[in-house]
Amino acid sequence: MDVGILDNIKLRFGLGEVDVSSYSPLTLAFIGDCVFDLVVKTVMVEKANCPANKLHRKTSALVKAESQSVMAKWFADNSILTENEIAIYRRGRNAKSATTAKNASVGDYRRATGVEALIGYHYLSGNTERLVELIKLGMEAVEAGSGNP
Repeated sequence: MDVGILDNIKLRFGLGEVDVSSYSPLTLAFIGDCVFDLVVKTVMVEKANCPANKLHRKTSALVKAESQSVMAKWFADNSILTENEIAIYRRGRNAKSATTAKNASVGDYRRATGVEALIGYHYLSGNTERLVELIKLGMEAVEAGSGNP
């Protein structure tokens, strides 16, 4: 039986279970950024086998802070998040980062960090179904111009 990627990583590298709520919001955002990018790239590759530079442009439009900020606003406007998810998002959004966005406003960057923290939390918790659901809804919101997907 094949196990999920996270379980496989833990098994192969001898990693134990960790209480995900003990991670800092910026640690959750760190892994969430990578997972978000992987999911979006997977969707782009599966939708169209095209040159890498075209895939990069399509992916970049969705993974940038501005787009993640649109997702965060859409989640809030449509009451998509649970109480626990709202708390995780807020921890990520309010975390004091040593870095700043190069091409985004401070508000967009902070909302994006909140979204990435939420994605990281779900990934490390093994909640891949919810993780993918949130990314799909967020992508649809961005593609619809932040209206209802």
